[in-house]
Amino acid sequence: MIKRLAFIVSAAVLAAMFIRTFVIETVYVASASMEPTLKVGELMLEEKISRWLVKPKRGEIIVFKSPVDEKELIKRVIAVAGDTVEIKEKEVFINGAPAKEDYVKHTRASELLSGDNINRLTVPASTVFVMGDNRDESNDSRDWINSATGEHIYFLPLSNIKGRVIRIN
Repeated sequence: MIKRLAFIVSAAVLAAMFIRTFVIETVYVASASMEPTLKVGELMLEEKISRWLVKPKRGEIIVFKSPVDEKELIKRVIAVAGDTVEIKEKEVFINGAPAKEDYVKHTRASELLSGDNINRLTVPASTVFVMGDNRDESNDSRDWINSATGEHIYFLPLSNIKGRVIRIN
C-alpha cells in the first residue's frame, strides 16, 4: 500500500514538473512595460509547446530570456525574419508601411527618447524584433546593449523564446 502511494505521488510530481517545464505554466506580470495590454500583477499562462512547432508571428506576446542578462521578459513581436523595421519619432514602420498598433501607450509622448528613432533594419533569420506596448517604459529590442562589446543587440534569437502568453483573466 505504501509503495503504491509513493509511486502515485512520485508519478504526479513528475507529471507536474513535465507539464510546467515543457507544456504550460503561469507567469506573473512584474513590470508596466506591457501596459495597457497586460497590467502589473496579472497572472498569465505561458504556453510552451508551439515554440518548437511554429515560429512567432507579428503581434504575438511572448515570454523569453533577455539577450543581455538572465531576466525573463514579456514583450510583443513587432517584426519577424525578413521584415524591415524602422522607427521615426516613435512611429514604427514594418516593411515600409506604418504599423497598426492600437495597443501602444506612450507615457512620455512629448519627449524623444533613446530608441524613438532607429534607421531601417532587416530582421535576420532565426530572430525577431520585440517591443513593450508601454513604449516609453520598456527595455526591449531598441535598447539592448552587449555589455562586453558595447554593440547594440536589436534582435532576439528564437532560441531565447520560452513560450507564448495566453491571458487568463
